[in-house]
Amino acid sequence: MSWKYLFSRSLKAQPERLHFAAHSHHLWPDASHAGHMAAWDDAARLADHKWDRIMGPVWSEAQQHVADELHLPDPATLCFAPNTHDFLVRLVSALPMRPVRVLATDGEFHSFRRQMTRWVEAGEVLLETVSPGSLLETARAGQFDLIFASHVLFNSGTILSDLEGLANLSRPEGPWVVIDGYHGFMAVETDLSSFADRIFYLSGGYKYAMAGEGACFLHAPRGYAERPVVTGWYAAFGDLALPSGDVGYAPDGRRFLGSTFDPSGLYRFNAVQNMLKAEGLTTAVISGHVAGLQAQFLAENPLADFALLNTLDDGPHARFLAFRGSRSAAVHAALAEENVVTDVRGDVLRIGFALYHDAEDVTRLSTILGQLG
Repeated sequence: MSWKYLFSRSLKAQPERLHFAAHSHHLWPDASHAGHMAAWDDAARLADHKWDRIMGPVWSEAQQHVADELHLPDPATLCFAPNTHDFLVRLVSALPMRPVRVLATDGEFHSFRRQMTRWVEAGEVLLETVSPGSLLETARAGQFDLIFASHVLFNSGTILSDLEGLANLSRPEGPWVVIDGYHGFMAVETDLSSFADRIFYLSGGYKYAMAGEGACFLHAPRGYAERPVVTGWYAAFGDLALPSGDVGYAPDGRRFLGSTFDPSGLYRFNAVQNMLKAEGLTTAVISGHVAGLQAQFLAENPLADFALLNTLDDGPHARFLAFRGSRSAAVHAALAEENVVTDVRGDVLRIGFALYHDAEDVTRLSTILGQLG
């Protein structure tokens, strides 16, 4: 079974394309178009007053969708921003010590690695990286101000299994524990309810939430990072009665806001979430569909000379298969010539599966790979 009908606009835009990079730029469902148009209509109808709607019902609806997915006790701990990098910069700015002692895995995304490298150059950060399997042990043994790790590592699909163990190390005075959930949110069922008061979690709508750019979010526990140094005037929305000259902050997740932003991503996010609920498409249902396609692809075995980094088992699994091999770049390029979209990271070829795929698509992909030799 597939749900191609939910993605008719994206699929009709390039009917011959095989898009197996849902873990990268997930194709947009038709509902996102309706959401995007709703943002335009509100701007035309309400003009300056659109912000009352955006920071009111649109904002709170998006908060509730995220809170429901992550089992967060209080939706008000959530803030939205155009990208997760904004949140990283504001989080580090809120730490009072310099240099900041940071522990991370050696598999974090490029944006994090680049920013950390530059901060190290500038003397702002002391960085230690370890393998995902060593993270918790190192965090317990060391002295750190910030512990940062992806729930699902972008390059290998490795899943961190003990988020609560990391959360138990967190304190308002430090260390702070930040989980990058970009490859976990709506791909792996995640329940933060028992430790939401001790952990930061950030993610966005670009991938498995199917909403495109501009709908990233941060869950920020109360009592942590109450006054980010990098801040914009929107962060005072809950504290606008302060005397002029005082730097006030909203008492909830909005303390991480910057300034004016494009709200269309929030409209798309809400529209897609409502579509998924109407269709009964929970994270578990989607993951089950994807797992069947992944098993089919592995059974057809078109990449026999590659090593699969994230094997299938009975536990949760990333929405992509990560294959390591010397031909990764060449295969990726050859697939692109056949209008097949995958992606490559170094010597790792990643193939991502989604609701808009069915068994016929997988067989077609396997056939094309077999013809490449």
